[in-house]
Amino acid sequence: MMNALIPKYAYFLGANAATVGIVSSMFAVTALIIRPVAGPAMDYYSKNRLLTASVSMIAVAFVVYGLSKDVTAIIIARLFHGLGIGVAVPLGLAMATNAIPEEKMASGVGIYSMGAAVATAVGPWLGLKLMERLGYNNTFFITAAWLVLCVLLTLRMKSNTPVRHSRFRIKLDRVFVTDVIVPTTIIFLVTFAYSSISSFIVIYAGLMDIDQVGLYFTAYAISLLISRPISGAVADKYGIGKVIIPGLLIFAASFIIISYARTLPMLILTGVLCAFGHGVCVPTLQALCMLLVPKQRRGAAGNTNYIGSDSAYLLGPTAAGFIITGIQNITGSELSGYQGMYRMMVIPVIAALLFFILARKFIREKLAKQETAGDIVGIDTP
Repeated sequence: MMNALIPKYAYFLGANAATVGIVSSMFAVTALIIRPVAGPAMDYYSKNRLLTASVSMIAVAFVVYGLSKDVTAIIIARLFHGLGIGVAVPLGLAMATNAIPEEKMASGVGIYSMGAAVATAVGPWLGLKLMERLGYNNTFFITAAWLVLCVLLTLRMKSNTPVRHSRFRIKLDRVFVTDVIVPTTIIFLVTFAYSSISSFIVIYAGLMDIDQVGLYFTAYAISLLISRPISGAVADKYGIGKVIIPGLLIFAASFIIISYARTLPMLILTGVLCAFGHGVCVPTLQALCMLLVPKQRRGAAGNTNYIGSDSAYLLGPTAAGFIITGIQNITGSELSGYQGMYRMMVIPVIAALLFFILARKFIREKLAKQETAGDIVGIDTP
């Protein structure tokens, strides 16, 4: 929901493209700041109670969104939002992967992430509809009430405190796992590119007088529901390379198409291609992160993974906004700024593809190490 509403709200309040990019990325600042605490905390405290606290923080952020009347207030809300997201997202991944057999990790993470796919389908469409009928602030208050219900649900979950072998300490090896640096780097590059779509597509469509842009998010999410179970099964059986390489090529093509889009069907096609590109690559890479480390290190591995994505959401929209503004200043056309920016976003996707191809030997060696350590690894990288 917020990927569609926040940039549009900032633009509505008079922000230019560069400022919209900064506002969109602000939640990543506090998400990154909380990471050094979140990783060790997930391995030390009750994961369920941490989930309660983090969802509560997100609810507070939406209350602040609802009270906001200017860009400064939105930025404050984004900072609160980042604190909650910085814990809740990697925590959810760690809780899910602990329940998934290693030999089914790719398909399991794909199925788990389908919950986010459904939210991606319903959230932006519903958010835009509520905004049209009730306004921005009332929409944020309604979402805050929904999050309060989520907090109550977390309280119903059984709380198991991990066995503590030492006192709580913040150490680098509990925050960042070097074994997952390759998939984390690729996640950073593809998320950097994708953040330009999620942050600016609503404004971009508005400049072309395209209505019903929420259908882009719906097409993306429906395609995820189709693609993720298939891609997970392919990765488990034939190797992640059979998913990552074609996925990155499809994702690169989506930026060319969106840069030439003039109609709603072309935006919908972009959503489909993004789902079969970015949408299948990220959960496959997340599964790889989990397989590259022992089970007891998955909290820190998930934390490392999300440092990559948070860094991308911090830098991506900001860079995209400045690119748009720069091209606009040269050409005198706001629309040309967006089109040029989307064409430039092919570069990090191609960089991710080349990096993956060059790093396959490193990945194989790390997976083989986990096999000898006793973990079951049903995934390879040919």
